[in-house]
Amino acid sequence: MHLQPPSNSPSGFRHGLVGILLIAAVGLLACGISGCGRHSEERAPATAPAHHEHVAPHGGTAVELGHEEFHVELVLDAAAGRLTGYVLDGELEQFIRIAAPSLRLIVRSGAGEQVLELRAVASPATGETAGDTSQFEGIADWLKSTPRFDARLAEITVRGKTYRDISFNFPKGNE
Repeated sequence: MHLQPPSNSPSGFRHGLVGILLIAAVGLLACGISGCGRHSEERAPATAPAHHEHVAPHGGTAVELGHEEFHVELVLDAAAGRLTGYVLDGELEQFIRIAAPSLRLIVRSGAGEQVLELRAVASPATGETAGDTSQFEGIADWLKSTPRFDARLAEITVRGKTYRDISFNFPKGNE
């Protein structure tokens, strides 16, 4: 077998040019697939923002005051017919003492509309008194048989800001 150098004829030139173009095309294709040295930023897939959720410290129902400025957590002890309310910060982490002697709930249930007064609770352990407390309690026989109801907190003042007519469902809350 005898190898001859490529001829300088037009057909030899075309074959050489086609070979070079073919190699260049394959190289560009490979470069495009692999990224060819480009350093692009990896982007995380777009996701919806995480749902901001608070957990009530006593396992109760969170009632939001303002736009997550404060909360009242309501805890039902059905056996005792007692509803306890705790005034908490916007994250449901810190107790907030208020000067109110009581909190008034207007409750709508199958039995009609009733008023439930949650009275301030003093605590020697924390030093809280009836005019400086974060805990309130109300007792009513109808609470023993009413695990669900709609209600409205008539008024509460926390750190100088007054909130009125705060509607919520128990046990769902208003968040």
